[in-house]
Amino acid sequence: MIATQSDAFQESFAAFLSDQSATSPTWLNKVREAAWDRFLSEGIPTRRDEDWRFTPVASLAGRPYRNVQSLSLASEAVDGLLGQAKLDDDFYRLVFVNGHYIERGSSPHGLPAGVIVENLASSIREGREHVQQFLTEPVGKEQSAFTDLNTAFASDGAVIDIAAAVTLDRPIHLVFLSVEDGATACHPRNLIRLGKGSSATVIESYVGRDGDGYFTNAVTQVALAEDASLDHHKLQHEQRDSLHIASTHIDQKDRSDFRSHYFSFGAALARNELNCMLDGENIVSTLNGLYMPTGEQLMDCRTRIDHAKPNCNTYELYKGILDDRARGVFNGKIFVHQDAQKTDAKQSNQALLLSDDAIVNTKPQLEIYADDVKCTHGATIGELDEQALYYLRSRGIPAGLARKMLIFAFANDVVLGVQVPAVVQHLEAILLSSHGLPDV
Repeated sequence: MIATQSDAFQESFAAFLSDQSATSPTWLNKVREAAWDRFLSEGIPTRRDEDWRFTPVASLAGRPYRNVQSLSLASEAVDGLLGQAKLDDDFYRLVFVNGHYIERGSSPHGLPAGVIVENLASSIREGREHVQQFLTEPVGKEQSAFTDLNTAFASDGAVIDIAAAVTLDRPIHLVFLSVEDGATACHPRNLIRLGKGSSATVIESYVGRDGDGYFTNAVTQVALAEDASLDHHKLQHEQRDSLHIASTHIDQKDRSDFRSHYFSFGAALARNELNCMLDGENIVSTLNGLYMPTGEQLMDCRTRIDHAKPNCNTYELYKGILDDRARGVFNGKIFVHQDAQKTDAKQSNQALLLSDDAIVNTKPQLEIYADDVKCTHGATIGELDEQALYYLRSRGIPAGLARKMLIFAFANDVVLGVQVPAVVQHLEAILLSSHGLPDV
């Protein structure tokens, strides 16, 4: 990686480590220091780095973000944002404000036997061995400066641990609220482990209020044992001056099933990386995503799927709807390793440009080292179908409504994959109010 050196987080890290040294276990402080050293060595990526060519983040180097270590928040600020993010009162729920767990609004009660849903700080205090294993092992196939930065500051986030053969009856909703004024940074670390034959639905929501350009740097690690099934949703709706950089890393074993639903609407710059390691046979992995930048927003979606073993299927559909001077980036990589015979991998990226000034850069990639596979990928970029618009208007439908109907239909392919009614309702409300179009 070609990178710039920066002391943007130096003062914050020194204060953070000093604060944590008395309360954190020795192993964790060593992990943090090692991650910090790697981050300093790598630096913040620049456009000379191929993976960051269209996503400029070098400005982070010149801004002294401070890490929020204590909370002094007005309850109305939390309640207002929580009202935006909350989907269903019946969900199991953990709420985090500026990266720290709060009991207000949280509801991790009534869980079945064999299920742990708690915050990371509590898991560390309890000395849970699998948490130490998560935090000490390398994350992902490729080293990442922002993952190392997250590890260096790791102190809180969500821990979900589900024993074998347990099926949760309700989704788990992880709500991350950013309410601090000024240039602040938070680094949530989420750890999800499902035992053999277990099943769960998890939703991550990121919401913020207007402020002075806060920075969210989130990492989620997922481990699925044999026959486990996880339905994972991420709803990114940060405020429009913020930066949101996140990565999710999934390790799947035999016959496991992972379904990802990613929706990005907020932030000035949002980058989401999704890395799937299919380390077993007869695995299914489905990645669906929708990003909708407007104004001068930039949204970058990166996926990497490693087929390491035979007889696995992956299905990927990412769509972008871009308006005004917005920019979008999609890079989807599928690696089929030599032993991964009988792989079936399908990838599609489609972008709809609603403005002549909107730009999207798309790069689907296949790298195949096995000879008995079925792999396809494709990318299409276009505008609203004028013939379809004309047809709708000729049937008496107003121009604004006709436009909205076509946009909704384009996005709905991704929404249809969601099986949680409250999430579907939330997404449909966003789609029907987007792009300044009149309500039906």
